[in-house]
Amino acid sequence: MSFYTTTKPIEIPKLVEVQLTELGIAIKGPLGSLFQLIDVHNTKIEMSSNYLTIQALNSSKQARSIVGTINALISNMIRGVTNGFEKKLLIVGVGYKAQVSGNILNLNLGFSHPISYSVPEDIKVETPNPTEILIKGIDKQKVGQVAADVRSYRRPEPYKGKGIRYFDEKVIIKETKKK
Repeated sequence: MSFYTTTKPIEIPKLVEVQLTELGIAIKGPLGSLFQLIDVHNTKIEMSSNYLTIQALNSSKQARSIVGTINALISNMIRGVTNGFEKKLLIVGVGYKAQVSGNILNLNLGFSHPISYSVPEDIKVETPNPTEILIKGIDKQKVGQVAADVRSYRRPEPYKGKGIRYFDEKVIIKETKKK
């Protein structure tokens, strides 16, 4: 049986432990540990001393795309347990502010009531000032999902740009109607 390697090997840093199981892969590093279920239907994962190689068992498009996805997941897991991930949100609007108390993010976004968002236990949320929110964690997907959930409470509106936006997001302001 011939194997098709479609991605370059993933380097494993010295502080990271990788364990392959029948169900998936477990990665442990200085910031924590992550586990990812991996369907090994069309793929084969080999581990050498400090490299992981992911191979497709056939040359079909689906097998090659699964190899690329698994490669990205494992690379993000290794980066997460060594450096972590961070998303920064900006709050734009008069009187709009955020503050953290314990694992609750309190948002005042111009509604008649404040919004309380319960932060998952493996995510850290900081507010360096009332108009900035920093979301940190080791799981890239959870960090992005928490940022998207917080942003969904008040998306930037197109006429004044008020709302919650990502730090690097460009909001295109529309021109108002003229008489």
